Amino acid sequence: MKRLTHGILFAVFIILGTLLAACSAIPAHLSAPKAPLIIDVIDIGQGDASLIRTAKEVILIDTGDVPARGKLVDYLKKQGITTIDKVIITHPHADHLGGMASVLENFTVKQIYDSGQTTTTALYRQYLSTVKKRKIPFAVLAAGDQLDFGGGVTFKVFGPQKPYISDSELNNNSIVGKLIYGQFSMLFTGDAEKEAEERLQKNYASELRTNVLKSPHHGSRTSSSWPFLKEVSPDAITISAGADNEYQHPHTVTLKKYTELKAQIYRTDLNGSIRITSDGKTYQMIKEKP
Repeated sequence: MKRLTHGILFAVFIILGTLLAACSAIPAHLSAPKAPLIIDVIDIGQGDASLIRTAKEVILIDTGDVPARGKLVDYLKKQGITTIDKVIITHPHADHLGGMASVLENFTVKQIYDSGQTTTTALYRQYLSTVKKRKIPFAVLAAGDQLDFGGGVTFKVFGPQKPYISDSELNNNSIVGKLIYGQFSMLFTGDAEKEAEERLQKNYASELRTNVLKSPHHGSRTSSSWPFLKEVSPDAITISAGADNEYQHPHTVTLKKYTELKAQIYRTDLNGSIRITSDGKTYQMIKEKP
């Protein structure tokens, strides 16, 4: 009788162990923060801000607009960010540069990069003054440069290409760069428009193919030309735009192109912040609001 009892108990333990093992499997979206590469396309309203975390560094590409400063700071603090290794300002329009003052007030910034384009706005002058006053290392990025994001992640710069399209063309002279980690890549485009896209095709056609495209200029009709999209051929596209924004971004004609391209579309105005994680071989995309 004891042998039978022991046999039953052993069988029960085996079954329980199997069930517990199955229950302990962590869903992919819960384990995302442990990935070696995390990219958050932050829901920052009508503006751009992307947080990149590698095994070695924290990088912020653009900082949203002035009204969203508090939202950006809150988001970064909730992610446990205290130090930002690199800030990249793709161009000095307010919806990309606007949160910089609050970033500098609330976090230690080790290095700043921008496109080298200048403007006369008070916001831009304040930015330059603060960077100089705090003696933060500063450099201009241009086509051909490459940054090391640490942990095997690189950022290859495709634009702006010189000579600039025009000194007044801040959008078309945006920093455009391809983040590369193993077999995964994401193309960041700032507000590059058709003229910049044509230059990119001419000089970097063989390197434009990517897994994820950050939609140029918030999905505006002035960007995402068909020839460019065919070269990039992304599997997924993220669009940073504010809900019911005055520009009506993203434009219907652009969304139609993305649909015809059969790319998965992720929008901050509809889906909230978008998280992309990768191990260098595969990647996942997670919506804050499904």
